[in-house]
Amino acid sequence: MTYYVLIAFCVIILLAYIFDITAKHTKIPGVILLILTGMAINYLASFWKIDVPNLSGMLPVMGTLGLILIVLEGSLDLTITRDKSRLIVGSVSAAILLFAVFVGVFTYIAVNFLHYDLKASVINIIPLAVISSAVAIPSAAGLNPADREFVTYESSLSDIVGILVFDFILLSSGSLASGALRFVAELALTLVASVLFSAGLALLLHKISHHVKYVIIMTAIILVYALAKLIHLPSLLVVLIFGLVMNNNALLQNRYSLQIINFEEFNTDLSSFKNIVAELTFIIRCFFFILFGFYTSVADLLSLNNLLISAVIVVSLFILRALFFRIVLRAPLAPLVYFAPRGLITILLFLSIPSVMLLPFMNVGVVTQVIFITILMMTFGNMIFRKVAPAAQNEE
Repeated sequence: MTYYVLIAFCVIILLAYIFDITAKHTKIPGVILLILTGMAINYLASFWKIDVPNLSGMLPVMGTLGLILIVLEGSLDLTITRDKSRLIVGSVSAAILLFAVFVGVFTYIAVNFLHYDLKASVINIIPLAVISSAVAIPSAAGLNPADREFVTYESSLSDIVGILVFDFILLSSGSLASGALRFVAELALTLVASVLFSAGLALLLHKISHHVKYVIIMTAIILVYALAKLIHLPSLLVVLIFGLVMNNNALLQNRYSLQIINFEEFNTDLSSFKNIVAELTFIIRCFFFILFGFYTSVADLLSLNNLLISAVIVVSLFILRALFFRIVLRAPLAPLVYFAPRGLITILLFLSIPSVMLLPFMNVGVVTQVIFITILMMTFGNMIFRKVAPAAQNEE
């Protein structure tokens, strides 16, 4: 039995690797293929009457690990310079304003027309409003550097904003004013602590001479994330700031002597650390979406009632997104307007909703359909951009 499990693990990783390679040519994100593979495994296991242990409890754990690694991987590729201020402001405003408008519009409809509870409505809508960095960042590999950075900033911040607001609403009790003040205080504390923690870990990465050091750094990041989560601090912000501090160490080179930090050696260590993070992210993301596909009901996925709800949600979010890009950013729609996939964070937040607060229209089928449709829209945008870009280059 042991060898069959090992073979299954190896085959899944190799399949995910093949999906990842072919995605660059077919423009079909590997996430869709991984979910479909999980569904196929479930079907084959039932057909051959193979007894598979219940692994559904692993979904939140693997999803959380995947979220940490994906945000870390994305932030380790971001550079902050003065000439990128417009890009950063645009991506930050897109992440925050589009999230707020989407949640506000659908909460208004749920409360005033469908007569649901305000808090329950917000909690149920937030997962659908968050862009998945787990899907968006890998899929943006074929874009030009500026668009790729926009997608990384927007999706990473969308994850963070979604989690912050979700936790704040879910755990809030008492007046809104006192809760908001506490939230701002926690955010400020996290920002200061994150910078100090990041500086300490960066120095540790540079100074450790033992051959085992990258795993220790990763363990420390996950530990701090978990501890911050337990005391209800915006823990994902710690991960984002750590990555930004590490990758933007050039800002410190003119201020600190090489006697303290040898930046040439540090960047060599950083390059190795990035490779480790990228490979760990690949493995965790692979098994998370396989597991999610395995526990996805085909009946829920193909339900016409669910499809009607999903279509309304997806059409609304893309209309809002198109209006934002055209009116606020005054930017071309393609390809960035299509890069609003839902995925890992949507699943994680949905699984975190208490059963007593779940609205009648929210189920695994709706969530899965929204994920599939938004990823297919992103795939369509990738294909259109692929056709338009060479033509534009030829005209030049």
